[in-house]
Amino acid sequence: MLMSDNMQDSIYFHYSPSYKFSIGIEGVKDQIFDKDFSYLRLTYLLNRKNTRHSQRNLYFQSGVSTEGMDSHFFGVHGDWETRRLFVGFGFKEVFNEINDYTEKFIQTGFAPYLGDYGDLHTWIMMKSKHNTITGEWNTYPVLKFFKGNFLAEVGYDSETDWDIHLMYRF
Repeated sequence: MLMSDNMQDSIYFHYSPSYKFSIGIEGVKDQIFDKDFSYLRLTYLLNRKNTRHSQRNLYFQSGVSTEGMDSHFFGVHGDWETRRLFVGFGFKEVFNEINDYTEKFIQTGFAPYLGDYGDLHTWIMMKSKHNTITGEWNTYPVLKFFKGNFLAEVGYDSETDWDIHLMYRF
Protein backbone atom coordinates (compact mmCIF):
# COMPACT_ATOMS: atom_id res chain seq x y z
CA MET A 1 0.00 0.00 0.00
CA LEU A 2 1.11 3.52 -0.75
CA MET A 3 -0.53 6.36 1.17
CA SER A 4 0.11 10.09 0.95
CA ASP A 5 -1.61 13.09 2.53
CA ASN A 6 -0.70 16.40 4.15
CA MET A 7 0.66 14.62 7.28
CA GLN A 8 2.80 11.81 5.88
CA ASP A 9 3.83 9.59 3.01
CA SER A 10 4.09 5.88 3.67
CA ILE A 11 4.60 2.52 2.07
CA TYR A 12 3.20 -0.51 3.84
CA PHE A 13 3.93 -4.17 3.12
CA HIS A 14 1.94 -6.75 5.00
CA TYR A 15 1.21 -10.46 5.03
CA SER A 16 -2.14 -11.98 6.02
CA PRO A 17 -1.73 -15.53 7.34
CA SER A 18 -5.55 -15.61 7.64
CA TYR A 19 -8.43 -13.29 6.83
CA LYS A 20 -8.53 -12.33 10.56
CA PHE A 21 -5.20 -10.49 10.78
CA SER A 22 -2.17 -9.12 9.00
CA ILE A 23 1.36 -8.26 10.11
CA GLY A 24 3.74 -5.97 8.31
CA ILE A 25 6.15 -3.08 8.19
CA GLU A 26 5.38 0.50 7.21
CA GLY A 27 8.00 3.04 6.17
CA VAL A 28 6.89 6.58 7.04
CA LYS A 29 8.08 10.02 5.95
CA ASP A 30 6.43 12.29 8.50
CA GLN A 31 5.87 15.71 6.93
CA ILE A 32 4.72 17.42 10.14
CA PHE A 33 7.72 16.48 12.31
CA ASP A 34 10.19 16.08 9.39
CA LYS A 35 11.21 12.53 10.35
CA ASP A 36 11.62 9.18 8.63
CA PHE A 37 10.92 5.98 10.58
CA SER A 38 9.22 2.59 10.36
CA TYR A 39 6.37 0.86 12.18
CA LEU A 40 5.95 -2.82 12.87
CA ARG A 41 2.20 -3.17 12.35
CA LEU A 42 -0.66 -5.48 13.28
CA THR A 43 -4.21 -5.25 11.93
CA TYR A 44 -6.90 -7.53 13.38
CA LEU A 45 -10.45 -8.10 12.13
CA LEU A 46 -12.68 -7.61 15.17
CA ASN A 47 -15.98 -8.22 13.41
CA ARG A 48 -17.29 -8.97 9.93
CA LYS A 49 -20.90 -9.43 8.95
CA ASN A 50 -21.88 -10.55 5.46
CA THR A 51 -25.49 -10.47 4.41
CA ARG A 52 -27.10 -11.10 1.08
CA HIS A 53 -26.93 -7.38 0.23
CA SER A 54 -24.14 -5.85 2.35
CA GLN A 55 -20.93 -6.35 4.27
CA ARG A 56 -19.51 -4.59 7.31
CA ASN A 57 -16.01 -4.77 8.79
CA LEU A 58 -14.45 -3.52 12.02
CA TYR A 59 -10.66 -3.60 12.43
CA PHE A 60 -8.20 -2.91 15.23
CA GLN A 61 -4.89 -1.46 14.03
CA SER A 62 -1.64 -0.91 15.89
CA GLY A 63 2.00 -0.18 15.28
CA VAL A 64 5.23 0.18 17.22
CA SER A 65 7.99 2.37 15.81
CA THR A 66 11.48 1.04 15.26
CA GLU A 67 12.54 4.13 17.25
CA GLY A 68 11.21 2.57 20.46
CA MET A 69 8.11 1.72 22.47
CA ASP A 70 7.38 5.40 23.20
CA SER A 71 6.48 5.88 19.51
CA HIS A 72 3.40 3.83 18.65
CA PHE A 73 -0.21 4.04 17.53
CA PHE A 74 -3.47 2.19 17.89
CA GLY A 75 -6.94 2.68 16.51
CA VAL A 76 -10.00 1.27 14.84
CA HIS A 77 -11.43 1.60 11.37
CA GLY A 78 -14.46 0.13 9.74
CA ASP A 79 -16.85 0.20 6.86
CA TRP A 80 -20.27 -0.89 5.69
CA GLU A 81 -21.15 -1.24 2.04
CA THR A 82 -23.68 -2.50 -0.42
CA ARG A 83 -22.97 -2.67 -4.12
CA ARG A 84 -24.30 0.89 -4.35
CA LEU A 85 -23.55 2.64 -0.98
CA PHE A 86 -20.45 2.99 1.22
CA VAL A 87 -19.83 4.40 4.70
CA GLY A 88 -16.45 4.22 6.46
CA PHE A 89 -14.67 5.69 9.47
CA GLY A 90 -11.32 5.64 11.23
CA PHE A 91 -9.90 6.71 14.60
CA LYS A 92 -6.18 6.58 15.43
CA GLU A 93 -4.18 7.69 18.49
CA VAL A 94 -0.52 8.42 17.68
CA PHE A 95 2.14 8.70 20.39
CA ASN A 96 5.68 9.99 19.80
CA GLU A 97 8.39 11.90 21.61
CA ILE A 98 7.51 15.22 19.92
CA ASN A 99 3.71 15.59 20.04
CA ASP A 100 0.94 13.03 20.56
CA TYR A 101 -2.12 13.48 18.35
CA THR A 102 -5.39 11.95 17.20
CA GLU A 103 -6.61 11.43 13.64
CA LYS A 104 -10.15 10.60 12.60
CA PHE A 105 -12.16 10.47 9.41
CA ILE A 106 -15.57 9.62 8.04
CA GLN A 107 -16.25 8.77 4.42
CA THR A 108 -19.48 8.23 2.48
CA GLY A 109 -20.10 7.46 -1.13
CA PHE A 110 -22.05 5.77 -3.86
CA ALA A 111 -21.32 3.74 -6.97
CA PRO A 112 -22.72 5.49 -10.07
CA TYR A 113 -23.06 2.12 -11.82
CA LEU A 114 -23.01 -1.54 -10.77
CA GLY A 115 -20.29 -3.58 -12.39
CA ASP A 116 -19.98 -7.33 -12.63
CA TYR A 117 -17.23 -9.34 -10.97
CA GLY A 118 -13.92 -8.44 -12.64
CA ASP A 119 -15.15 -5.09 -14.01
CA LEU A 120 -13.70 -1.70 -13.11
CA HIS A 121 -15.69 -0.41 -10.12
CA THR A 122 -16.00 3.31 -9.41
CA TRP A 123 -17.12 5.14 -6.26
CA ILE A 124 -17.81 8.86 -5.84
CA MET A 125 -17.21 9.83 -2.22
CA MET A 126 -16.91 12.63 0.29
CA LYS A 127 -14.34 12.39 3.07
CA SER A 128 -14.01 14.48 6.23
CA LYS A 129 -10.74 14.34 8.18
CA HIS A 130 -9.67 15.86 11.50
CA ASN A 131 -6.45 15.76 13.48
CA THR A 132 -5.63 17.41 16.78
CA ILE A 133 -2.49 19.07 15.38
CA THR A 134 -4.44 21.46 13.14
CA GLY A 135 -7.70 21.18 15.07
CA GLU A 136 -9.72 21.55 11.86
CA TRP A 137 -12.12 19.36 9.90
CA ASN A 138 -11.50 19.24 6.16
CA THR A 139 -14.08 17.82 3.77
CA TYR A 140 -13.33 17.02 0.13
CA PRO A 141 -14.35 14.77 -2.76
CA VAL A 142 -12.67 11.40 -3.34
CA LEU A 143 -12.78 9.08 -6.33
CA LYS A 144 -12.23 5.39 -5.66
CA PHE A 145 -11.50 2.81 -8.35
CA PHE A 146 -10.84 -0.90 -8.07
CA LYS A 147 -10.42 -3.75 -10.45
CA GLY A 148 -9.17 -7.18 -9.50
CA ASN A 149 -6.27 -6.80 -7.07
CA PHE A 150 -5.75 -3.05 -7.60
CA LEU A 151 -7.42 -0.20 -5.67
CA ALA A 152 -6.86 3.56 -6.00
CA GLU A 153 -8.41 6.38 -3.95
CA VAL A 154 -7.63 9.96 -4.88
CA GLY A 155 -8.94 13.06 -3.12
CA TYR A 156 -7.93 16.70 -3.07
CA ASP A 157 -8.58 19.67 -0.84
CA SER A 158 -6.75 23.01 -1.04
CA GLU A 159 -6.24 22.96 2.76
CA THR A 160 -5.01 19.36 3.10
CA ASP A 161 -3.51 18.86 -0.37
CA TRP A 162 -3.68 15.41 -1.99
CA ASP A 163 -5.04 12.38 -0.16
CA ILE A 164 -3.94 9.28 -2.10
CA HIS A 165 -4.21 5.58 -1.28
CA LEU A 166 -2.95 2.93 -3.71
CA MET A 167 -3.09 -0.78 -2.98
CA TYR A 168 -2.17 -3.95 -4.84
CA ARG A 169 -2.89 -7.41 -3.39
CA PHE A 170 -0.67 -10.32 -4.35
